[in-house]
Amino acid sequence: MRVVRISTVVIAAVLPVLAAASADPADVQRQPAPQAQSEAVDAPQTESGSGEPGSDKKPRPVLDRRDRIFYPGDTERPKPLLRKLFLNIVFDQEEIFTSPFHANRHNALEWLVPTAATGALIAADTHIANAFENSRGQVRWGGRISNIGASYTLIPIVAGSYVYGAWRDNPKGREIGVLGTESLLDTLIVAGVLKEVFRRNRPDEKNPGDFWGGGTSFPSGHAIQIWSIASLLDHEYKHKKIFGITAYSLAGIVSAARIAAQKHFASDVVTGGTMGWFIGRYVYDTHMSHLAHKHSSLLPMIVPEVDPVQRSYGFTLVFRPSDGR
Repeated sequence: MRVVRISTVVIAAVLPVLAAASADPADVQRQPAPQAQSEAVDAPQTESGSGEPGSDKKPRPVLDRRDRIFYPGDTERPKPLLRKLFLNIVFDQEEIFTSPFHANRHNALEWLVPTAATGALIAADTHIANAFENSRGQVRWGGRISNIGASYTLIPIVAGSYVYGAWRDNPKGREIGVLGTESLLDTLIVAGVLKEVFRRNRPDEKNPGDFWGGGTSFPSGHAIQIWSIASLLDHEYKHKKIFGITAYSLAGIVSAARIAAQKHFASDVVTGGTMGWFIGRYVYDTHMSHLAHKHSSLLPMIVPEVDPVQRSYGFTLVFRPSDGR
């Protein structure tokens, strides 16, 4: 009976690669480029077949309803932002939960490795949990540290990024706030659904580790949330490794703390963390705006030079550091 349960639960490992499996390159190609959308909105159009040069009718351009990129202008106004955020989350959930049907030979390893790791960890969960001291002090401090990965901690962080971006007119700051919000909402929905499906008992509950026992242990909500934000920050600041190293280190500490606090088993946090990483990458790849990213480290500038005394005139090409992200 135990083997049957383990084999069934291993299926949950397919969701850690939901983002990678559902990211169809063809869908990305179908998205209109930022410049193309801007030109389509700004370009005046006359009614089709009119032929009258003085016609004042300018029908609104029909854009792809699956245009999922948050352009800088979208993040400035609440109405288009909330509408696109809602639609994107709906599309995300559709692709997340249909991702098993998108598996192919190109992403086979991204499915097989997490699946095998989840199955092995489920079998070893009790031994790993008993390897800890499991004292009162450990449980107390583990709970305090793991609160870093809670929603009430992460939401103010992403909200602060958006507020800073709006205050300083920084499109990247607004983008991180918006994509961070979308990542958190995606992970909350996925974790909530899976918790209800597997209902695994926590280590500090009766019959610890049993699936379909009424608990909410599998997967770890703290792990999936903080790893999604860590993945997003790592991809946003791919040219500044310190951001990724710091974010992943903090995510690892929170994940270990959930085990130390006897709130989750090792398989819970590893599965949740893996899913969170893929969701963060998926949200970045699918919704990131290139208009908010400046990858050059130096910006060229032409500076005019005028010297009336020497009666000399000219131009100088100089480079200054950019504020690129």
